[in-house]
Amino acid sequence: MPDKSINTTCPYCGVGCGVRVTLDEQGGISVSGDPEHPSNYGRLCSKGAALGDTLSMDDRLLYPEVLGTTTAWDDALNFVSDQLQSIINEHGADSVAFYVSGQLLTEDYYVANKLMKGYIGSANIDTNSRLCMSSVVAAQKRAFGTDTVPGCYEDLERAKLIVITGSNTAWCHPVLYQRIVKAKKDNPDLMIVVIDPRRTSTADIADIFLPLKPTTDAILFNGLLHYLADNGEQNSLFTSHCTEGLDDALNAAASADIASVAAHCELDASDVEAFYRLFARTERVVSVFSQGINQTSSGTDKVNSIINCHLLTGRIGRPGMGPFSLTGQPNAMGGREVGGLANQLAAHMDIANPEHRATVQTFWQSPHIPDQDGLKAVELFKAIKAGQVKAVWIMATNPAVSMPDNQQVREALSECELVIVSDCVRNTDTSQYAHVLLPAQTWGEKDGTVTSSERRISRQRSLLPFPGESKPDWWIIAEVAKRMGHAEAFDYSEAADIFIEFARLSGYNNNGQRDFDISAYADLSYEQYDNLQPTQWPITSAQPQGTARLFADGRFFKPGGKAQFVTITPRPAAVPTDDQYPLVLNSGRVRDHWHTLTRTGHSSRLSAHISEPFVEVHPQDATQFGLTASALARVSSRWGEVIVRVNVSDHQRPGSVFIPMHWNDQFTSRACVDSLINDATDPYSGQPEFKHTPVSIEVYEPEWYGFILSRRRLALKNVTYWASSKGNDYWKYEIAGSELPQDWASCARSLLCSAEQDVGWVEYFDNAFKRYRAARIVNGRLESCLFIGPDINLPARDYLADIFVKEELSDKDRASLLTGKPPGDVEDRGKIVCACFNVGLNEITKAIKEQQLVTAEAIGKVLKAGTNCGSCVPELKAILKGSS
Repeated sequence: MPDKSINTTCPYCGVGCGVRVTLDEQGGISVSGDPEHPSNYGRLCSKGAALGDTLSMDDRLLYPEVLGTTTAWDDALNFVSDQLQSIINEHGADSVAFYVSGQLLTEDYYVANKLMKGYIGSANIDTNSRLCMSSVVAAQKRAFGTDTVPGCYEDLERAKLIVITGSNTAWCHPVLYQRIVKAKKDNPDLMIVVIDPRRTSTADIADIFLPLKPTTDAILFNGLLHYLADNGEQNSLFTSHCTEGLDDALNAAASADIASVAAHCELDASDVEAFYRLFARTERVVSVFSQGINQTSSGTDKVNSIINCHLLTGRIGRPGMGPFSLTGQPNAMGGREVGGLANQLAAHMDIANPEHRATVQTFWQSPHIPDQDGLKAVELFKAIKAGQVKAVWIMATNPAVSMPDNQQVREALSECELVIVSDCVRNTDTSQYAHVLLPAQTWGEKDGTVTSSERRISRQRSLLPFPGESKPDWWIIAEVAKRMGHAEAFDYSEAADIFIEFARLSGYNNNGQRDFDISAYADLSYEQYDNLQPTQWPITSAQPQGTARLFADGRFFKPGGKAQFVTITPRPAAVPTDDQYPLVLNSGRVRDHWHTLTRTGHSSRLSAHISEPFVEVHPQDATQFGLTASALARVSSRWGEVIVRVNVSDHQRPGSVFIPMHWNDQFTSRACVDSLINDATDPYSGQPEFKHTPVSIEVYEPEWYGFILSRRRLALKNVTYWASSKGNDYWKYEIAGSELPQDWASCARSLLCSAEQDVGWVEYFDNAFKRYRAARIVNGRLESCLFIGPDINLPARDYLADIFVKEELSDKDRASLLTGKPPGDVEDRGKIVCACFNVGLNEITKAIKEQQLVTAEAIGKVLKAGTNCGSCVPELKAILKGSS
């Protein structure tokens, strides 16, 4: 049989990249970017390029489980429906809740929302998009009357100025970042301003970098609004005919002169003025923002402070200009469209609007529609803890890791009467609390649609056989609904049935009154659905090819059709620093990992660049608190503590620290950062404050440090710290202990033991220097090895990877295991810098020196590093700078 290629969509960030998957007759899979998809035109980031590495069946949930026992689907579905109905009958509809996810497809999301709001009759369905995107939803609704992203990716190429604020685009949306890099290369007049407390890789292309004080974003943009008005940049024709509320917004910003803004934001006044002048004098401006703006207790106001500046100048709805929110999850937008948030109804309708309630209920012919908002994420888990919510169904997300103050979330789940978890992974921090586990399909098996940050609907297509008894999420929800007595309303045979129903709802009683309208798809055939091409909504009979930009006509969705300026009074963080907790904790993503590692944590190349959780601190703070680079530190807040590796960097702002969000109890012993995060939320959006929690930091001093490489995943004993990561043919564990074993040989065997018979040991112990090394050899192959020392100065790990692929160890290999040094004929390539091509630091520095390379492009020509997704280019430039 010939190879078969299928076009689908990447399951990571909200860029919505098209992916081409080729299946060969041996079952092999290769992944490349779809050159025809308008989101990426063939580009993929390191995560997308490594999708084939993440399709392992390791730890898959394959069969339904009820109360810890594998059971048939019918029995599991009957149990879930009976339990939910019993709780509703006794305690009312609001005693149950769904917590869903931007990892779901639109069809899954729609069915879950329909069941909860239309048939159970409660609005207690919220989504993990509450944690990342709800502030922009609230802000856009305040300004525009609806949750509308005005522009498109093409605007990044057509702009003359791009302002990137609160977004490490280079790492979190790499394909868009590379589009910006190319646009700047093609048009040297394009200017870039980057605003962020940390100097991230995104600042590599900045003409102006503003390292503002955390939480002061609204002050900066209020000052910009004042400057624009004071310097005659108001588009009076636009503001008078298309907006209202300007005077109040300007009055609130009247005291925000450059000097006061610079003082409050702790910026150089000349840099602030340069930014303001550049924005004022450039017509085509795109303001790109993401979680650094959204994830604060005043995130909604911060978004509106940005939108205000675009409304004042009329820079919205036209090519190359507008405020542009980058979504974090692959289908955060799709979830917003179907009403996945607790204050929404499907098709961008609102619970608070009686006409919208009537429209949805009539269309669904449902017995119920709630008339008040449901519980938002933080409120929801508090209500579970308080016993008000008796049952929760969690779909495709991991709140025991990702929610703020997650110890309280775990306690809530442990006390909940009924916890149902639909997931593709068997063991997560959340699944341990489940009474019912339902095996859902994952990327490569799912079939449906997702919507990207630019409103582009794309197909995610099934390309693999369904493992075990896994099912689509929509099917699981619909089957429960049928058993609860709603068979006719949930009689779907394919995902296409759901999408077509949703398209019909979007046009029902619309008449141009609502922004979300895909009614051109209301009569699709199955074949047309299968062949659906990536298209931006609105998609109507008048615009069947979609719509690139909205608001070009100056008409908005507020009453009277005018956009609303929002008066902004900047607020400080909900919880200030003090003498006990003097540092500001910021959390976020790293380059090659995704959310809670359930996918990327199983890829060796994605784990190579950053394999261990860390805290990034400024050298000044490292000195003050006695911290040493690469040693361990304890970071504490009023809500919890973690132990992580120290990374000292002058890219960090003094007084602030950064810890990534990804690590959890499946991959580390004590590094779940959201155990530290306070649960303060934005009053308008309910979004938590992930970007500002007061913390303290201190040295964590174990008695010994070490690492293990093992072909098997291990249940570690006698260690007080561990962090695991996937390598080629092995797992790596960084470890440390608070007590010295009396017998290292016995300790090593307890760490590495298993049942194989033909086992050989190679050991070395230097009692004076407290150094121990051991290797476990099974049938002539290296099965595992252990290196222990009194401090962080341990042998390099990377060269050992090559030993694991050998079928039989040589004498040189055995000697190197004892000496902790590569054999003489083996070069240690060093820490991986380029995940796409597996290029290490030592290889790069050697090539720079021997071939006298002076540019990142030259490194790419020699080693290919930086030539795929480009995410490592800033690091390549830093290596070049350090080598000069």
